[in-house]
Amino acid sequence: MIPQDVLEKVLSKAQETASHSWEYSTVFEALLEYCNPEYSVFHPNSFPNSQVPKLRVEDADALRYVLPHIRTDSSTLSEGNGSSADPFSLLLPATLLSHSPSLPKETHDTYSTAVSRQLSTFLTQTPRFPNGAISHRSEYPSLWSDAIYMFPPNMAYHAVSTQDISLAKESVRQCILYSAVLCTKSGLWRHIANAPGLSDVKGDKGVWSTANAWAAAGISRVLATLAHSAFAPQMVEEQTKLRGLLQRTLDAVMDVDTHPSHLLRNYLDDDDDDDDDDDIAFPDVAGTALMAAAAFRFALLLPEKANAEPYAAWANAKLQAVAQHIDAETGIAHPVVDSLKESREMPVGEVNPEAQAFVILAWAAWRDWMGLVENDES
Repeated sequence: MIPQDVLEKVLSKAQETASHSWEYSTVFEALLEYCNPEYSVFHPNSFPNSQVPKLRVEDADALRYVLPHIRTDSSTLSEGNGSSADPFSLLLPATLLSHSPSLPKETHDTYSTAVSRQLSTFLTQTPRFPNGAISHRSEYPSLWSDAIYMFPPNMAYHAVSTQDISLAKESVRQCILYSAVLCTKSGLWRHIANAPGLSDVKGDKGVWSTANAWAAAGISRVLATLAHSAFAPQMVEEQTKLRGLLQRTLDAVMDVDTHPSHLLRNYLDDDDDDDDDDDIAFPDVAGTALMAAAAFRFALLLPEKANAEPYAAWANAKLQAVAQHIDAETGIAHPVVDSLKESREMPVGEVNPEAQAFVILAWAAWRDWMGLVENDES
């Protein structure tokens, strides 16, 4: 669907241009799912003998890439720039490094200490929303849909690595608490909700495509982590809740998928009939690609594969649209949103690092879905 040489260019651009903690962790995840899918939480044997895998750094492009971007000398694993959740998104790779046979025991201990410190900082020092949801921002209570990709999957992974079922359940509870505040009646997610009384901080009540994709993809990672862990039989109810929440989100997105380009609009609660000159509803590769990845993963995680077909078919159509909007010479995706200014479309030739990673995540999810289909047919 996307030629191998083009995929490599897409991935290279992601690695070259990432400069924030959440971008580093997303590129890491893209590299892991693309190059070493057997170590991703989406693999049925992602926790051999109910333990996190012991992955050698030299055998994993993802670990080689992320290693210089993880700090072990501070209370968080990276600079957060005001976010509590973004540095937390590096907890999974830091956990893998703490178990890597490539590194000496002293280094294992260094990473283990850094992981524990990051977890403690996040759980004990981060503000809470009135309903108990942990804030995406470090200085005030603010919920962003983006956070669902940043901390619940990493919280669930750490729970498996330490055999802490209470923490695993908390990862699910946080998804539910966030959805209670951010989900609209339609099932779509608003981007940002701030605690009452906060008027001088960033807010966005709009239904941003990428934010919905962050939420859907994050839920899929938590669900896969639990389903493939030793907690699976004890957490059937939690998995059912996550599947329901993910399905509701996907159904809502599919209902507003009407742009003639077959890409999702940048803001899903706007449309091209709006005469406003400052159009925020342009077609966007970023949200489309990550939502396609989430839909493929949802299809793979459904117990009944017959129920999965509509989601896989929709995701396949979205990935085909994405493939048509990648420059084969440069590997740059366009049209794409500026992730630092959600209403702005990036000029042609400029790179959105997370969008580049999303393309790889979508392709990896498609490959895994096709592998399942081929196995069923053989």
